[in-house]
Amino acid sequence: MKRRDLFKGAAAVGVIAAIRSSSMGAAPAPAKGASLAPAPLKPPAKGSIPVAFLISDGAVVIDFCGPWEVFHHANVSGRDEAPFQLYTVAESSKPVRASGGMMIVPTYTLETAPPPKVTVIPAQGDHSDAVLNWIRKSAATADLTMSVCTGAALLAKTGLLNGKSATTHHAAYKELALNFPDVHVKRGLRYVEDGKIASAGGLSSGIDLALRVVERYYGREAATQTAYGMEYQGEGWLKPESNAVYAVVRPSKSGAPLCPVCDMETDPKDSPKSTFQGKTYYFCQPSHKTTFDADPKKWIDG
Repeated sequence: MKRRDLFKGAAAVGVIAAIRSSSMGAAPAPAKGASLAPAPLKPPAKGSIPVAFLISDGAVVIDFCGPWEVFHHANVSGRDEAPFQLYTVAESSKPVRASGGMMIVPTYTLETAPPPKVTVIPAQGDHSDAVLNWIRKSAATADLTMSVCTGAALLAKTGLLNGKSATTHHAAYKELALNFPDVHVKRGLRYVEDGKIASAGGLSSGIDLALRVVERYYGREAATQTAYGMEYQGEGWLKPESNAVYAVVRPSKSGAPLCPVCDMETDPKDSPKSTFQGKTYYFCQPSHKTTFDADPKKWIDG
């Protein structure tokens, strides 16, 4: 039995009808400060939409596996072929060590990968010139290039976010805004769409952006069916403003001062620290101390 046929029982119809009645319309209303909802994407009459997942050492598993499962489970009524063709791409063919130690053998290298229509860029460590050039080249012919979490920083390094709105993990809003002043960083949004570019917030936000991509290609019903089949009850793909809790920086507590780079709480007892202009600053990780020490005023004034 085909996957899409598994979920067409009476129960599914009832739940889907309930979701549809509570969220009528072709697209989510744009959140305050976000760009207008973009036009639908056109799927091919035949064949599958190629989706490339760019990975390197340190790639965060949920950032790419969440969207992978959405596209893999995409449930499009009346379509015999898989809606999406999925593959991983890396700079070389050697196994990639993702977060938590997961080892992945890339499907293709940068040189051998077929041109994607959708590119997914998770948080990861590799920002080499070869990777940046591949993103730029792929984006030129793709329908959509999307980042998840701090994959937005990698996307920003290509220049493709210049003059555009984007979001990222809530702990990286400040870093993205200060390092890439030409990017309009939007706090408190589950995802942001701007032309042929889209960006998701942290981690699980990529699932919602992927569902939104399914909707843009195949309609609200297909995305709703996909979410139902995955037993995914989140409605962030319908309500990008649902990350509003992250829009405001938490107040610093006396016993847990915020890291000046990412606004995450620290523990003064064992956190790295630096002193600047007579004040001590604590950091959530050594790399943020290094970043701060290179230009303290930037992070204090920012």
